[in-house]
Amino acid sequence: MADRGLRAPAWLEELVRTQRPPVPWRDVVRFAVTIPAPLAVALLVGGGLDNGAALGAGVFGTTGALAATLAPQPGPLRDKLRRIAAAVGFGGVGLIVGQYAEGGGWQPVVIIAVLSAFAALISGINAALSLGALQLLVYTALSSGLVTPLPAVAEVGFFLAGAAWATLTTLVQSRTEQVDPDRAAVATVFTRIGDLLSAGGTPSADDARRELTNALNAAYDRVIRSRSHSAGRSRELSELAGVLNAAAPLVEGSVASARAGLPANPQDVSAVHALAAALTGTRELPDERPENLEEGAGQHRAVRRGVRLVWNVVGDPEERAGAAVPNPKPDWRSRLRDLVDRTLASPESRAFAVRLTLCMTIAEIARQLVPIPRPYWVLLTVAIVLKPDFGSVFTRAVQRGIGTLLGVLVGSLLLTVLPRSSWVLVAMALAAAVLPWARAANFGLFSVFLTPLVILLLDLAVPGGSGLVGARLLDTLLGCAIVLVFGYLLWPQTWRAPLDEALRSAALALDAFVEAAFTGSPTERRRARRRCYRALTELQTQLQRRLAEPPPISTRAAAWWPVIVQLERTADAVTEAVIAIRSGEPPPDPAQVAVLRRAIRQLADDVWTDHPPDDAEILAEGVLAPVAREVDTARRLVREAAPGRNGG
Repeated sequence: MADRGLRAPAWLEELVRTQRPPVPWRDVVRFAVTIPAPLAVALLVGGGLDNGAALGAGVFGTTGALAATLAPQPGPLRDKLRRIAAAVGFGGVGLIVGQYAEGGGWQPVVIIAVLSAFAALISGINAALSLGALQLLVYTALSSGLVTPLPAVAEVGFFLAGAAWATLTTLVQSRTEQVDPDRAAVATVFTRIGDLLSAGGTPSADDARRELTNALNAAYDRVIRSRSHSAGRSRELSELAGVLNAAAPLVEGSVASARAGLPANPQDVSAVHALAAALTGTRELPDERPENLEEGAGQHRAVRRGVRLVWNVVGDPEERAGAAVPNPKPDWRSRLRDLVDRTLASPESRAFAVRLTLCMTIAEIARQLVPIPRPYWVLLTVAIVLKPDFGSVFTRAVQRGIGTLLGVLVGSLLLTVLPRSSWVLVAMALAAAVLPWARAANFGLFSVFLTPLVILLLDLAVPGGSGLVGARLLDTLLGCAIVLVFGYLLWPQTWRAPLDEALRSAALALDAFVEAAFTGSPTERRRARRRCYRALTELQTQLQRRLAEPPPISTRAAAWWPVIVQLERTADAVTEAVIAIRSGEPPPDPAQVAVLRRAIRQLADDVWTDHPPDDAEILAEGVLAPVAREVDTARRLVREAAPGRNGG
């Protein structure tokens, strides 16, 4: 207990936490070669640093290479290309629009405000557009303050040329990758199933089930969503989607087995790992599938049936293609409604648009009034720190401030030691090489190495000497302060219970899962289960973000932690009930299902409104009895969490 008393708060631990990811050597080499190459070519062709036009071309080429190199994330090649296209396309637009945001007066303020609102709204559509919106603001800020001898058309042209070069190196690296990310994502699902089976009856079972849920979500995102937009690899994607669909009974049986605390059958564990190896091409799938189980626990029989079903699908390409359930393509009205729901109709998107517009407008006014060189860095800092999809605003603001401070010290040392010569290219290559590892480790660490790279690049374009370093630090700290005050502290929802809406959504998804589990078709049950566990995963993500905030936000969020765990246990209980019905147990009385659903909906309402204590238990029999007990516990925990939610 004494150790717990000395432990740092969760939000402070999150602030200084640095992961230790493996070194991605392929990315290290690609970053080190790709980013400084346009500048090196321009200086070689132009005869050195004295040729202003060649230097400007190299700077903008390297800027484009930097944008296109940082854009891709691990995943399928088509997703990488989408992110590159969004980053480069919107970045090029930002370079053009930034020409009209130079100088003083109200015109730059209005342009920045309108652009910020637009960027905030499109950020909610998808990840690629969110990245593009960020680049739009970043390159508008750079273009508004970076003066070169090149015309605007030439700047954009060299920017696009550098981006094209970075895209080419990304394609080359993708061709040398041995593992198809789509297949690897699906194979990971079976690896996680094996881990869950092995964890049955141990304290790590809950963590193993969450890892399986994350793997399923990632696999569906990469395969099924990609399939709906792909024409070149439709057959292979259909086969992989069929494997995922066929795996649903195996997933349900594995969850039920682990929840019951039953030790796994070693043959089943070996079988799911064999399925994973067959999907990645590591080894061939044996011809003989495991024998059917006629005796034993119902959960064990459910797992074996699931293994045998997937065995057939993975072993037969025709079966894989046939098992895929085609997704109907939505019409333009449905797409328009979805677009409106994600942007103008979303309260979260509208609130973020107001916050970002306010902070960027204040930053633009500060740019015009603060008497220091290169004040456009204030705009750039606000745009980067206030992106909501990158985690905690508070954590990012502090980490960026600290990371920039260290990065400025490194950049200052480099500017002092290195003259304006080709040695700058060596320093830039070294800094670029560290970026892919630092990005996975910690945002502040990423800033430590990105800052000197950008400082060296811009100092070549417009020499500013050591004064540029101090101005860079002051601008960044000012931008962080604007975000913390006007984008964080002054907003009431920052200090309220931030998980209420996500909790209620998870409870409603659980209600839909209960309905589909006992009254719907297998397809409806599978989809409802995925939506339920996806909502729970999103809830976990939101909790981790809120725990990274300082008190009282982290304190109030932590009050909901037992409720979140209990909702996950309830979803597992529903899955176990479905397995029991498949094993021969009688289905539940529809009236009892209706009572259970009514209690879950009441739980969702209790998240928003405090009610008098209600200790009445849900009366249920048969397969519904364990589910009812879990729901009763969840209702009690929601009532207990209400004081923590309201600040008591």
